[in-house]
Amino acid sequence: MADTAGVPEPTLEEQIAAYQREFQDLDPQVEEIVSALSRLNRRMNVAYGRQTAELGISNAEWEVLKALVLSGAPYRLGPGELAKRLGLTPAAMTHRIDRMVTEGLVTRERDESNRVRVIVELTTDGREKWLEAMRMATVFEEDLLQDLTSGERSVLGEVLTRLLRRVEHAQPDAEGRLSDLD
Repeated sequence: MADTAGVPEPTLEEQIAAYQREFQDLDPQVEEIVSALSRLNRRMNVAYGRQTAELGISNAEWEVLKALVLSGAPYRLGPGELAKRLGLTPAAMTHRIDRMVTEGLVTRERDESNRVRVIVELTTDGREKWLEAMRMATVFEEDLLQDLTSGERSVLGEVLTRLLRRVEHAQPDAEGRLSDLD
């Protein structure tokens, strides 16, 4: 395998030119948009990963914290519901929860009203990690969008939301991952 460390990624223009050379039916305008979105997503994930690493948590753990916060107070969900929301297998979710219990980010206890059911609950430490990650993300995101006017931000948000809805409609089963990333 060739060592590609330090080899710069082609510019969008170089990538599109190569694609057009190999696939003449390509619409360069469409390719520029989807390639830019893809690169932006990848780079944002790297940036968020660096931020969560500073907090001593992984992006995977951040996703669990986020799902629990989104569920609303008292920030509790069953492992099956968490797995479904995150697009994970039950085994992968169990592995993730095990790590997070050990780290004090969540608790896992039997549901008092149904002893067969297990409940995962956000701890105070887990909520503090989530809040700190949000603070860091807000600074990063404001910096990312600093050159856009309020109107441009509004239009961009609307356009991206329309694109997201189109993909969600066309691929309703694609909310999770193709495979577990843990």
